Amino acid sequence: MKKAGAVILGKTNMHEFAYGVTNENPHYGTARNPWDLERITGGSSGGSAAAVAAGLCYGSIGTDTGGSIRIPASLCGVVGLKPGMGRVDAQDVIPLSRTLDVVGPIARTVEDAAFLFASISAKWKNEPRSIPRRFTSARGRRPVLGIPKGFFFDVLSPEVKLGFETALPALKRQGARLKEVAIPQLQETEEAGNQIAWAEATHYHQGAGWFPEHASEYSDDVRARLEMGTKVSAVDYLRALELREKFIGAFYSAILADELDALIVPTTPIPAPRLGEGSITIKDSSYSIRALLLRLNRPANLAGVPAISVPCGLTDAGLPLGLQFIAVQNAERKLLEIAYQFEQAYPLGAQPELDFEK
Repeated sequence: MKKAGAVILGKTNMHEFAYGVTNENPHYGTARNPWDLERITGGSSGGSAAAVAAGLCYGSIGTDTGGSIRIPASLCGVVGLKPGMGRVDAQDVIPLSRTLDVVGPIARTVEDAAFLFASISAKWKNEPRSIPRRFTSARGRRPVLGIPKGFFFDVLSPEVKLGFETALPALKRQGARLKEVAIPQLQETEEAGNQIAWAEATHYHQGAGWFPEHASEYSDDVRARLEMGTKVSAVDYLRALELREKFIGAFYSAILADELDALIVPTTPIPAPRLGEGSITIKDSSYSIRALLLRLNRPANLAGVPAISVPCGLTDAGLPLGLQFIAVQNAERKLLEIAYQFEQAYPLGAQPELDFEK
């Protein structure tokens, strides 16, 4: 970013070791959502999204292992791009899971996200950096967006369900075709991602000599997950990697068979929860906040493919909602084009009313 001429304002807060989705950090304080200071930003890159949403900076950088760019982008009403695996060098990032980690931009608009991505991605040097203004696929036809059947409708809060269904006509008006698709193993991506991340995170912290030697210095939730990593057997870890390979095959088979340009899902099943809230009830069933926020984001990490979250309206309480597009490897440019066209047809509208005295 410095080579591209950026002025670095400082570091932003995050969930400890990027190992959480709330950004409630006992060491450096809790990051608060600019839209409602009593709600979480999402994580782990919560400070990055909050700073952008509050207008404190042009853009920021985050990391994404199970949704840590897209979750805070959705909850804070900004744009978050998770690139495909290897598109941005993550060599010097302290890893959570080397199999799943990526680095990407958070910005207020899709164009800003595209500029930031072009600046940090060595792999994009020979590709056009502007976003095409036409809304067509690489094959010259209207883009086809797949809606995964049976993956998310049963766990959406009423506000997110309404926001998702209201956003779809905007895509149709822009020329997109929507198609329901079935992807095997999609429901299993969350558990497989957990097994891989738990084991690899604990392995790194043990190798660094931090855990369990300094276990008491970790926050309670991070320490608990590192302890869970010690209980992942070699068989479970290898089984998760095997499921990952099967899912990648199923993902690409569905994309090719249905000639899809991208999948479309809500980014998070719920708007930003309140600080300290651990669970939420949807349709008389209780769900863990952490599991809900990860649920729709794990697939892109497990497949190693790019995904982008863009704002898609506000709840009646004035909280932002996010819409997510997921494509195949090296298709960031296509994702940015689709997201840009949606953004033009469906702007978020208002900006958060900030009360810094509060």
